[in-house]
Amino acid sequence: MTTMMPPEWAPHERVWIGFPHDRAEWPVDAFERARRQSADFADAVADKGRGERVHLIANDAESAAAARRLVGDHVDVREMPLGDVWLRDTAPIVTGAGAARRAQDFAFNGWGGKFAMAGDEDIGARLAQAFGLPLEARDWVLEGGAIDVDGSGLALTTEQCLRNPNRNGALQRDEIESRLGDALGVRSVLWLGDGLANDHTDGHVDNLARFVGRRLLLLPIPNGDDDPNAQVYSDARVRADQFGVEVVTMPSPGRIEVDGEIVPASYMNFYIGNTVVVMPQYGVGADGIATDTLAELFPGRRIVGLPSDAILTGGGSFHCCSQQVPE
Repeated sequence: MTTMMPPEWAPHERVWIGFPHDRAEWPVDAFERARRQSADFADAVADKGRGERVHLIANDAESAAAARRLVGDHVDVREMPLGDVWLRDTAPIVTGAGAARRAQDFAFNGWGGKFAMAGDEDIGARLAQAFGLPLEARDWVLEGGAIDVDGSGLALTTEQCLRNPNRNGALQRDEIESRLGDALGVRSVLWLGDGLANDHTDGHVDNLARFVGRRLLLLPIPNGDDDPNAQVYSDARVRADQFGVEVVTMPSPGRIEVDGEIVPASYMNFYIGNTVVVMPQYGVGADGIATDTLAELFPGRRIVGLPSDAILTGGGSFHCCSQQVPE
């Protein structure tokens, strides 16, 4: 049975959010701040009980106790073994609505064999079982951060990730599109090129571009002469225009470095909740413009900008560590 993957702005029943637990995965001075920022994100999505149900997934008793100290009463902390915190990529993608919902559990190979942690391979099946979702296991690799959908059957992805030999070998583009159709109800695909510089996911699209309406695509534009992703943004705009979707833009954060290394900082890694849109902030001049742009695009939701610099040192941001479950 094929059921369509709803767009992120469709109503959610709940959301799973990963909570940092492995100190070895974070710089020494960032681990506790990453926990704090993850908890703040969870609280923002819960919106004092007005948003969806929020489950902060904690790997062990110590992590669960730490999470409970940091979050408010409207966030449920669940102790459940997990590998990395990036549940966007390891949790199942839930398709359909109501009784037709299905947890699509794809194979996971550590982002092309680069990062392997015990628990990543089966967290999808365990979450589906724990929350009573019928499971459909898929035997090919797909991470949730590699795609976005607009609710009309149109999906967004990058060549760098989905056509990377380290994911599904020699699968051709038409074969990938067919599999996306079978699993997620996708009828057409907008293929962008490369993702952001130094993104260890091999170009996840949720750091590059996002749908904010049917056939309405939000893209960054370069911020400063030294923006490391200027060419990437330009190429994405050309491809989007050629495909025929409507494009809206806002500045990128620009060049963001940590310890002298460019990091894939992006406003695109926002999370669209039932009542809020939570977006990363970097303490730079474009933060306010990005917030105002999202406010215009999501007039029925409150825009919450939160620091995510510590989370980013572990490899992702708010969208990366979360996976929603549609109603």
